[in-house]
Amino acid sequence: MLYKKIFVNHWANLMPLFLVAMVYSCEENILPLEGSIEDLTLPEANFDFSESNNDYLTYSFSNLSSSATDFIWDFGDGNTSTENEPEHTFSQEGDFEVSLTASDKLGVESVQTKSISVKEPEGPVIFIPEILEAGFEAGTLEGGAGDGNDAWAIAGANNIGLSTSVVRTGDQAARIYMGAESVAYQELTVTPNADYRITLYYTLASAPAGGHIRLAVLGNTIEDASEAEDAIIASVLGDDQTSTFDYTKLTLLFNPGASDTVAIWLDSNNIAEGRVDDIMIEHVE
Repeated sequence: MLYKKIFVNHWANLMPLFLVAMVYSCEENILPLEGSIEDLTLPEANFDFSESNNDYLTYSFSNLSSSATDFIWDFGDGNTSTENEPEHTFSQEGDFEVSLTASDKLGVESVQTKSISVKEPEGPVIFIPEILEAGFEAGTLEGGAGDGNDAWAIAGANNIGLSTSVVRTGDQAARIYMGAESVAYQELTVTPNADYRITLYYTLASAPAGGHIRLAVLGNTIEDASEAEDAIIASVLGDDQTSTFDYTKLTLLFNPGASDTVAIWLDSNNIAEGRVDDIMIEHVE
């Protein structure tokens, strides 16, 4: 009995120490492991965007985020994506708030939001060149100069003549001689890749048969008439010999491509004499 009493008293004295040890042990289990460091590289969302060259509704998104592994894009029109760098096509014009949520594997998130104004771009301003001496009238160049055909000359060929008879409007028309290989040439500044239409009016003598005049556009400038044939990008023939006195409309469509300079070219096959009047150029929508 004495032994049992001594044991109970001894356990009672040790109990507080045992409880303290247990509490200390539990607290020790929730502390960071030895060698752990704080996460100092938190994710940061960032992005840029660019409009497609071919479709103003389509945008490409560049992901510039750091310290992130997962991404959610919200394009502000009800559509989302989890791609790293998506491409998105908006269904219509408007202002959209696009958000990128970037997160890491610890669940830390960062959000970046940018506004995008989706709008159909205005078409380019199309330059309409002025055709000098378009009606072949004297005194219509700057300062009241010019005989009516001065703006149409080029080296290496006979210049077109002038006529005061068989005229469509005004006092003069260009004269295309029979057998004289006369030509007309004039350089024009245009808008690259725009569609244009050149219109003129012509008449050919009813005989000899088989005559025609040619309206052409050269894709670049030339120094001599001998270079014209290789430079032609579009041409059309006028061969109506129904009446010597009645003018016929002749139209030529062309696109200069990447060039901003073209030239109008007129010649004939030298069989029948002809007249040309009232040349004009316009943009085609």
